[in-house]
Amino acid sequence: MDETLQGVGVSHGVAIGPVRHMGTAALEPPEERIPVERAPQEQARARQALEAVAADLRARGNLAGGEAQAVLEAQALMALDPELGADVRRRIAVGSTAARAVHDAVASFRAVLAAAGDYLAGRVADLDDVRDRTVARLLGVPMPGVPDSDEPYVLVAHDLAPADTALLDRTLVLGFVTEEGGPTSHSAILARAMGVPAVVALPGATSLEEDAVVAVDGSTGEVVVAPSPELRAELRRAAEKRRSALASASGPGRTSDGHRVPLLANIGGPADVAAALRAGAEGVGLFRTEFLFMEDSERAPSEDRQVEAYREVLEAFPEGRVVVRVLDAGADKPLGFLTPADEPNPALGVRGLRTLLDHPEVLRTQLRALGRAAEGLPVHLEVMAPMVADRVDARAFAEACRSVGLRAACGAMVEVPAAALRARAVLQEVEFLSLGTNDLAQYAFAADRQVGAVARLQDPWQPALLDLVAAAAGAARETGQGCGVCGEAAADPALACVLVGLGVTSLSMGPAAIPYVRSALARHTLAQCGRAAAAARAADTAEEARAAAHQVLSGE
Repeated sequence: MDETLQGVGVSHGVAIGPVRHMGTAALEPPEERIPVERAPQEQARARQALEAVAADLRARGNLAGGEAQAVLEAQALMALDPELGADVRRRIAVGSTAARAVHDAVASFRAVLAAAGDYLAGRVADLDDVRDRTVARLLGVPMPGVPDSDEPYVLVAHDLAPADTALLDRTLVLGFVTEEGGPTSHSAILARAMGVPAVVALPGATSLEEDAVVAVDGSTGEVVVAPSPELRAELRRAAEKRRSALASASGPGRTSDGHRVPLLANIGGPADVAAALRAGAEGVGLFRTEFLFMEDSERAPSEDRQVEAYREVLEAFPEGRVVVRVLDAGADKPLGFLTPADEPNPALGVRGLRTLLDHPEVLRTQLRALGRAAEGLPVHLEVMAPMVADRVDARAFAEACRSVGLRAACGAMVEVPAAALRARAVLQEVEFLSLGTNDLAQYAFAADRQVGAVARLQDPWQPALLDLVAAAAGAARETGQGCGVCGEAAADPALACVLVGLGVTSLSMGPAAIPYVRSALARHTLAQCGRAAAAARAADTAEEARAAAHQVLSGE
């Protein structure tokens, strides 16, 4: 009989194949002591190993491009963190080996962050990966990474670091399953961008036997162990039916009765443009600009450098819509020249727009660069601020845009519940709203988006989250302004229909999800979407909301 395990589906598709476990390095260096005279040599070895790991992560990011590049650049900064380096040197000075010093310093670093409530405490996979790669290099053992295999497989791991996810060989890795992680973790986001079926937060995932055949459904979160031939055939038929439906839906996003819903792409830089165009994106709904600022953690990129990168994206969407988010620094994206090292809780401190208002010249330079990049192009440029909390924030951003003469629509990201609840006031200052459902859920439920233990609270089907979306969309509808969703919620085809039913006017997602969402919208009327939204909001749990909406959308 088929054994079915339930995790959290984070990337569409079905994968059937044998299990291969992620390889690991020796994580526990021996407790050796060194004489004082060896300390300088060991300190140099530790520094070189950390620098080499950072360089390797950056190289992987350059190969992967786009969003992966920004994620891996942030991880490289962890390896080069000055406080971590200083702690390693201190430990070596009192007798630790380089490997042991790195191991213990990272453990201490994580403990301090967790005690301080720091958002980075949730980046377990990222930080552990830095430790493992550095220790492996110092001990001369194989680096942790994906297993060697001549046949396609399903990759299983406790968690996946971005460095591994970003460069997965799509011809060999059919899908992956992790015991940790959540729907908005780095690896989940990258999996969706790549189109690799994935399930996270699956209890006991690492207990799956090597070579055991599993069927992974990245839509439902189900993992079936030793699926029967009949079930395999059924899953393959369902996958083929889905592919046919995707092929039959083309053109602009719209419901079956003709209600237009622009389908846009989330991108991290010029490298993501090709995938967005292949998927038929009608523009860009979220252009994350952090990748530029992560090229050098000690200084902002020049205005000319920014103009060059922005124009490359704008030129790709002639007469289309491109929504640019100005720099979102802080929390999990620290920058040495902007964010304070001693912030006790960055996720709730000076982050996003708050950081830019503290460094107005950085904001003005970016806004000027965007204006210059759009000169002479027919593209419809829109610029939005991250982490807007209230009307005061919205006014400050709008004034900054006007101060440089920027001719672009000015908007606010709704990631803070207060902004959703007071959206009418925010819209007095800006021209549109864009809901970042990942952070909106994190702040609404006090649930770190990187921690698997609270993954259920990050489920975008949570009725309370839908209530916040409805509040913002309702305010925009009353004032005749736009309200899009650029969080990962938009990538769920059924939830996309619900969002449209709540009044959302555009949807932006990873390019790989666009065909699925286009197909789902084309099968349902606007009235059906409205009924599904009402049914979901009437539920008490995410599971009930999902089931209720699916029942309406399936016509049952």
